[in-house]
Amino acid sequence: MSKIQITSFFHEPTFTVTYVVADPATNACAIIDPVMDYDAASGTLSSEFADKIVSFIDKNGLNTEWILETHAHADHLTAAPYLKAKLGGLIGIGEHIRRVQSTFKSIYNLEDSFPSDGSQFDQLFGDGEVISLGHLDIEVLHTPGHTPACVSYYIEDAVFVGDTLFMPDYGTARADFPNGSANTLYQSIRKILALPESTRMFVGHDYKSPNRDAFKWETSVFEQRRSNIHVKDGVSQADYVTMREKRDAGLAVPKLLLPAIQVNIRAGQLPPAEDNGKHYLKIPLTVSK
Repeated sequence: MSKIQITSFFHEPTFTVTYVVADPATNACAIIDPVMDYDAASGTLSSEFADKIVSFIDKNGLNTEWILETHAHADHLTAAPYLKAKLGGLIGIGEHIRRVQSTFKSIYNLEDSFPSDGSQFDQLFGDGEVISLGHLDIEVLHTPGHTPACVSYYIEDAVFVGDTLFMPDYGTARADFPNGSANTLYQSIRKILALPESTRMFVGHDYKSPNRDAFKWETSVFEQRRSNIHVKDGVSQADYVTMREKRDAGLAVPKLLLPAIQVNIRAGQLPPAEDNGKHYLKIPLTVSK
């Protein structure tokens, strides 16, 4: 019987799953990949979704020890600082966030004072690092490819893989973001799929599939190895990379990429307010000729 309690919260506007993982023996919990509501048309941030998590944690008497990011997301703005202010806990992410920060500091032409050393986060994790959650251990697995900073969190009989893998009938994540790599992503996937076959797997997004009309986000290492449409057992690295790169070439830019990344590399903090007290997001323009 599993020693952890897992509760999922699905944010349908961004197809993102946030998880609350708890140790029933101590009531310690970790929040994985929290979402802040953001309306791009009006530039409005709100906490309706995040407040559901606050309410759940308060109602169940849980103590938030960690707010964990699998990577700097391109499809939603993180609610990490909002939840930290409400619930406490430390915000953690993989140590290679420094590379992502350095890349996007240049892309956005951010202020000179913006540090690209990861110091906006409370803790940076290395590959194989183990952190505590109550009486439980969380092993951090560096699983780059989608981005260079992606990590998965392996807790007891469950692994939380962020955007590395999706449900078996949907496949795998794109690898065309700056410093992404289909070759690296394949290697990270095989690393995850080397875990025991009985390991439960919780994905970061679900978009349904042509043959499935309900959202799902829990699968297993066994099911992924048996039936993932992109990378099941028997698919070679060369064949996967050819498929992934061809598929990525036809994908649209995520709708919230430009607003989201510049906030998420700051651990969810907004850019510094200007002299009128307002915060502004920057949108780098590409002028086609």
